[in-house]
Amino acid sequence: MWRKAVLVALLALVTGYLYHTDPELPARMLNYISESLPQMEPSGSSEPRPPALEEAIARAWQTLITAPARRWARVAVGVNACVDVVVSGVGLLQALALEPGAGRDHEVLHSKEDLKEAFVHYMGKGAAAERFFSDEEVFQRIARAAAEYPGAQLYVGGNAALIGQKLASNPELVVLLCGPVGPKLHDMLDEQIVVPPESLQETDEFHLILEYKSGEQWGSSRAPQANRFILSHDVSNGEMSTLETFVASLEEFQPDLVVLSGLHMMEGMGRDLWEERLKEAVVAISDVRNEVPIHLELASMTDRDYMNRILQEVMPIVNSIGLNEQELLFLAQSGGGPHGDLTSWDGIPDVGRVSDILLWILERHGRADPESEADLTRIHFHTLAYHILATVDGHWGNQVAAVAAGARVASSQACGLQAVDITKVVLKAPLNFHSSFSEPRESLAVDPTRPVTVWRRGNVSFHLTPVLVCKQPLRTVGLGDAISAEGLVFSELTPRPEL
Repeated sequence: MWRKAVLVALLALVTGYLYHTDPELPARMLNYISESLPQMEPSGSSEPRPPALEEAIARAWQTLITAPARRWARVAVGVNACVDVVVSGVGLLQALALEPGAGRDHEVLHSKEDLKEAFVHYMGKGAAAERFFSDEEVFQRIARAAAEYPGAQLYVGGNAALIGQKLASNPELVVLLCGPVGPKLHDMLDEQIVVPPESLQETDEFHLILEYKSGEQWGSSRAPQANRFILSHDVSNGEMSTLETFVASLEEFQPDLVVLSGLHMMEGMGRDLWEERLKEAVVAISDVRNEVPIHLELASMTDRDYMNRILQEVMPIVNSIGLNEQELLFLAQSGGGPHGDLTSWDGIPDVGRVSDILLWILERHGRADPESEADLTRIHFHTLAYHILATVDGHWGNQVAAVAAGARVASSQACGLQAVDITKVVLKAPLNFHSSFSEPRESLAVDPTRPVTVWRRGNVSFHLTPVLVCKQPLRTVGLGDAISAEGLVFSELTPRPEL
């Protein structure tokens, strides 16, 4: 009896609070909970009932995620591809006879000690990072130790290859993958993926993925969430050596959509190389036919000058970008954007701050201004707890389904499943937030029965959905690529009116 009294009192308090944020939300929540209460298990049951909020969100996603009216038929993806060696980060460092110590970031890794310090630095933050290892001989020794470590696994790697694999899971899509594809990687790729002969090479490029679990501890460093640290000595991908081959292959392949990734790999090759190569990349990207949209997938970087050059020269000539919270904040820091004074996010990134930076990118480097000559009209942002799709009005459709589909695949794939299992996930997203960090701003809320919150700032629309976070993730590598790929599959370009 007392349990019912406590439940009623708690429900009354929550309902009163929610009324101030959304007068209709308490009614919808009461309807949902009242429908669920008769199905609750008796207190003595050994099978606890799944959490109501997570169940409501997962159920609502099934309704919201609908196919676009106009689907892509042919997608070209390039240009970074490799074989990932996935291993326990702490276990590998111990196998290399390294002792735990203080963390410190390094833009480029030159030694095992640099690797240890950078790993500890990012493990303590629970943040993903990727670094170039300059010494080929030392890297090969580390790679051999990783491959021989008990439980080490080989997977398709590289943003382009991972996005290609995810896209190829849709049987109606024909996918072209261009990148340095060695024999091992070629064997691992989906049969639906077309690889140009010019992309094939005799040896594979290997990347080492050092994973850590939520709560894992090494010395005084403790991971607040599961993530990974990536290192490589990868010259082919580092020089984007297949970029021109990729662009040249588009003429014959005739794609509906182009997905580009791998720019981050050039950072570790030094300023002299990336300055010249970036100019060539801009020319190559500009050669893609205007009517074919281009999506750019970003990844971890540390050189502010390099990131600023990408912001200034590459982003205005692509139509869409995908990125996570570290990359978004680094963009703001590199380009003088809002909240660039933050050194890092404190826990779950504030929605208002994220919204401010997304709007700044689209206004300053995109086409939020109809008079702008920039092409950028879409940003797919993902962080552990929630995702946001920000689009310039009139350019993209079906974005409610797209953002929900990206979140759903994050929830299922992290747990190693094909569908969301609500007993294995937890809601971590804020249920109440603001549209901006500063005034004027709108107070917003997540409705679990309609879990995509939409708001507008000027002519930019924002779509936010929470993520049902996997409690015990099996693999974090490639989640961002799967999210972006799934979001693109459910997106469509809005036809432009004839002039």
